[in-house]
Amino acid sequence: MNLVELTWKQIQALDRDTPVVFPIAAIEQHGHHLPVWTDSLLLGEIVKRVSERLPTQVLFAPLMWLGNSHHHLDFQGTLSAAPRTYLDLLVGLADNMLHHGFRRIVFLNGHGGNDVPGRQAIFELRQTYRQREDLLLLMGTYWSLGTSESTSAISFQQTEMGHACEWETSMVMRIAPHLVGDYQSADPIPHGRGFEPGNRGWVTQDRSDIGHIGWPQQASVQKGEALFDRFSNDVTRWLERVINWDGSSWDG
Repeated sequence: MNLVELTWKQIQALDRDTPVVFPIAAIEQHGHHLPVWTDSLLLGEIVKRVSERLPTQVLFAPLMWLGNSHHHLDFQGTLSAAPRTYLDLLVGLADNMLHHGFRRIVFLNGHGGNDVPGRQAIFELRQTYRQREDLLLLMGTYWSLGTSESTSAISFQQTEMGHACEWETSMVMRIAPHLVGDYQSADPIPHGRGFEPGNRGWVTQDRSDIGHIGWPQQASVQKGEALFDRFSNDVTRWLERVINWDGSSWDG
């Protein structure tokens, strides 16, 4: 179900255990060969596919295109909310639906920079509503909800999400090939480890002058469809766990 297609009376009539999903993405640079709309474009396609599989069990809010992308601000076209501003925005969106009585709130993320503020938002929400044992407050990034290994027979160079990389380039090629530029001449830029297992603060130019990270020249339409299939399956299975939650247990 799409929130924006319903009247307020139809929304009022919904079961309050209906999961409310906020898809959150970004508008930001994606190297020389992909549009700034990439994250929002890809998450929108995944939401479309998942909503077709769960047509009445989940309420999808419209995709939130504004993300926390300050690490990309050295590149033209990036639009970003500062981390604290973005965190407060997510908390406010969840608060709206909690005020309307809904008990299962999900942020479905499609941009790496949203991960930390998204996690913090649901952490802070839980502290605010600490007396409520009936709430399920979740945040998940679509490429991290299932196995890291492809179930497809297609071989991938990358084993993790990059940026304007083999994965993202393949997915854009699958649904909007007219938006893909010269990916074949893009040099590979390895992810690197960045002082793991610790966490290093960074901006994109610390890692890539051109804006992409990964192996975009390995992209293909077939890989794009395999990735969409994998990620849509992962998100569907995760949301089915949310739908089937018993209302009190720790594990879903």
